[in-house]
Amino acid sequence: MAPSNRSSANGWVPGAPRIAYTLSGAGPTVVFLHGIGGNASNWTEQSTAISGRYRAVAWDARGYGDSDDYPEALTFPLFAADLLRLLDHLDVAQAHLVGLSMGGRIALDFYEAHPARVASLVLCDTFPGYDDSVTLEQREQFIQSRQQPLLAGKEPCDIAPLVAPTLLSKHASAASLQRLIDSISRLHKASYLKAIVAMTRYAPVAKLTDIHVPSLVICGDEDQLTPPTVARQMASLIPNAELVILEQAGHLSNIEQPAAFNAALLGFLDRH
Repeated sequence: MAPSNRSSANGWVPGAPRIAYTLSGAGPTVVFLHGIGGNASNWTEQSTAISGRYRAVAWDARGYGDSDDYPEALTFPLFAADLLRLLDHLDVAQAHLVGLSMGGRIALDFYEAHPARVASLVLCDTFPGYDDSVTLEQREQFIQSRQQPLLAGKEPCDIAPLVAPTLLSKHASAASLQRLIDSISRLHKASYLKAIVAMTRYAPVAKLTDIHVPSLVICGDEDQLTPPTVARQMASLIPNAELVILEQAGHLSNIEQPAAFNAALLGFLDRH
């Protein structure tokens, strides 16, 4: 039975906006960072799998899930600032960061700003930023394509059945599809619109060769957004990085192939 997509926050980071998080287990802290269409519940299987040996923390990023919305425009580095607030709130000197898609970019951004607070990086179905091969015009076209239905009056629940299949492999189960539809349907419309702009217009490309913590790159073999070619290039640039390509998985490889994903994640964490 697939877990519910309704996250159940058992803690909040105070301040504006409040950041909701779930917490389970004990031991070294592992923080899970969801993608642009997700929330903390996307990591339910992973939190359960590691909680016997680690303290699993999964957040709802600002404007997602049970976290507060915010009135100001979003700049991408605010996510890293919120993550620092979370670690300070939990009194965590150093954490293992696991980020998928947008969450991976947040993890990379956080590492550049606060390298001493990061024990390791697990970068899942993500990319280091838009290089010169993606023009400003292409970025703006992407923003328009993602925002247009919502600006025209549709709600996240209206677009979810159309977007979800594009993120999964051709092997995806009906349960995985429904779970992703439910996740996208929970998006806060105004905050999601801000996140699309903030992530797509964020100019810096992560300096992968400057990463000096143990790193694992995971990618689904049928990921169309951040394909295995991107994952392989990232792993080749990060010193001593490990690479795992999961079979029969798309962009949400942790949801489509949780057993294989968890085995790779636990093996990596136990080694480091």
